[in-house]
Amino acid sequence: MQSERMTPSEIRAGASLAGVFGLRMLGLFFILPVFAVHAPQLAGGDNLTLVGLALGIYGLTQGILQIPFGIASDRWGRKPVIYAGLVVFAAGSFLAAAAGDIWTAIAGRALQGAGAISSVVMALAADLTREQHRTKVMAMIGSTIGFAFALSLVAAPVLYRSIGMGGLFVITGGLALAAIWVVKTLVPDASGAGRHAGGKPATNAGSGKFMDRELLRLNGGIFVLHFIVYAVFIVVPAMIVQAGLPLPEHWKLYLPVVLVSFLLMVPPILFADRRNQAKPVMLGCVALLAAVLAALAAAGTGTGVEVLAGLLLGFFAAFNVLEALLPSLVSRAAPAHARGAALGVYNTAQTLGLFFGGVGGGWLAGHFGAGGVFGACAALSLAWLALAAGMRAPGRPPAVNPARS
Repeated sequence: MQSERMTPSEIRAGASLAGVFGLRMLGLFFILPVFAVHAPQLAGGDNLTLVGLALGIYGLTQGILQIPFGIASDRWGRKPVIYAGLVVFAAGSFLAAAAGDIWTAIAGRALQGAGAISSVVMALAADLTREQHRTKVMAMIGSTIGFAFALSLVAAPVLYRSIGMGGLFVITGGLALAAIWVVKTLVPDASGAGRHAGGKPATNAGSGKFMDRELLRLNGGIFVLHFIVYAVFIVVPAMIVQAGLPLPEHWKLYLPVVLVSFLLMVPPILFADRRNQAKPVMLGCVALLAAVLAALAAAGTGTGVEVLAGLLLGFFAAFNVLEALLPSLVSRAAPAHARGAALGVYNTAQTLGLFFGGVGGGWLAGHFGAGGVFGACAALSLAWLALAAGMRAPGRPPAVNPARS
């Protein structure tokens, strides 16, 4: 029988792969708090629908290529495919850095999204960990995404003042290249990663069982969550400027809000894990998200900085918990023989949420203003709450499992 403790190799795999995710997502999220305010300086950037497309098209190319990248990693190995995806992402970053018009920025963002390695990184995490610890590793990766998002909110306005939008895109490309070094030197190698005995791709086994009702609920949830994030940040930076805080000083709002939101996320995550209460924690966070968005819709564009800070605190606290919880739930709900395929579908839903959130948020902002964006997002949150209410409470992961050979 094996110890329930994670081995040093599993800890190293989880931490290093979370770092890869974090470096890539940090570079991606650097753009979010400042791009909508910067865009009018680009030719054609005064069109909010095109601004939303520039933000969201990353998710479209990600959504199209997630599963093909996963299949390629089954055939040629996880690490080579991750290297290729990070190089493509970096190339798109450098193209966007040179953009003088909105369409070049859109092309650069599309190329960034073509480096679609999220499902490959999660599949490698599954290859390198035993089943009873996989939930912990998926939660580590999900938490890193939330942390990268929070850090970008604080750092991006300061960096934008110093190096401009082009410099932010260059940093984005540099972080992707740094992630290659992390994969090469820190992530353990997985013998035969991505294949069952006999060399057949893991995703071929039991196809169709990775799309059951519980997984569809979770995939719908991550789609809605990322739709909301991208739609909201088309209008939030401008609202903060209107409230009297210039863009380079947005960190003064984000820093305390982000720090407190991370403190607030710890108790519900521990409660969900130790008491096996993931469902009520998730429902509570979705309800909080809907309430915050409804309050933002009611508050309007004349909202003061203090009120915005309070509402954004609730938004980030809910987002951080959900971002950590959802991939963990997917890894537990998916059948073992189709976990890679299930994570591929999950990541596709996530990135399509980015695309439709960017495009839909831009269109809503252009036609109905910030109130229309918040109102639509509140309605989506309520729809998610209704969908999630019927989910089956997840069972505990097995306490002991034979070590993978």
